[in-house]
Amino acid sequence: MDLSIIELLKTIILGIVEGLTEWLPVSSTGHMILVDEFIKLDVSKAFMDMFLVVIQLGAILAVVVLNFEKLNPWSSWKSRQEKRETIQLWGKVIVACLPAAVIGLAFNKYMEEHFMTAPVVAATLIFYGIMFILVENYNKRRRPRVSELRRLDYKTAFIIGMFQVLSLVPGTSRSGATILGGILFGTSRYVAAEFTFFLAIPVMFGASLLKMVKFGFSYTGAEIVILLVGMVTAFIVSILSIKFLLSYIKTNDFKAFGWYRIVLGIIVIAYLLLVGDPTADN
Repeated sequence: MDLSIIELLKTIILGIVEGLTEWLPVSSTGHMILVDEFIKLDVSKAFMDMFLVVIQLGAILAVVVLNFEKLNPWSSWKSRQEKRETIQLWGKVIVACLPAAVIGLAFNKYMEEHFMTAPVVAATLIFYGIMFILVENYNKRRRPRVSELRRLDYKTAFIIGMFQVLSLVPGTSRSGATILGGILFGTSRYVAAEFTFFLAIPVMFGASLLKMVKFGFSYTGAEIVILLVGMVTAFIVSILSIKFLLSYIKTNDFKAFGWYRIVLGIIVIAYLLLVGDPTADN
């Protein structure tokens, strides 16, 4: 492929979409599938499938950079108790990753072949949008059992990990599913969101590595540039997105995201009825 300014601009737009939607509970995969229908990179389908996953590395590096001290069990600034709590946090993250790792490896190929479609994305956008509104209404009069991340127990972490399995279906939103699980089982919105960010680290690194191995490590110069530009853009936008969400949920609930999902899902359905399914040939 010839690398042009237009291709770089397309890559930057995709990076912005990834950085915005990876951490907000609106489904990054769903948005990337939909945006890809209107902003197509001049690359092979195999490279594009890999790019849509590997670009998430930029987003996940934002979590690592913003929370390096909190995630580092060997920090010289931490007391012995704080180091122990950090190691325990990583233990909870690993426990929560197990369900998605096992089920994802078993069904990932099937999901990609049968569920990476616009109708599925539209349906899941609307369904989980409704769920956010219902859960927030249910949660209105409840007091969170876990209001600090260090108070999160292994059982609740595992349950949140079970909810992460739902995100194997495009349009669900990994962060949305785990945040819903956390809220339903007694965590505050802030703890649910924060644990979701940390839970993404091994999940997304693992998914990216698998995609890169599947694609192979032979890239053209243009493909390397596209990957780097996409990841850097996603990294910068993710930092802003994460800071916004953590600030927003201190005084707001997730209903706005629920309504956004419903409206977007309806728009996608209307588009499908008027134009047809753009993913039918994928």
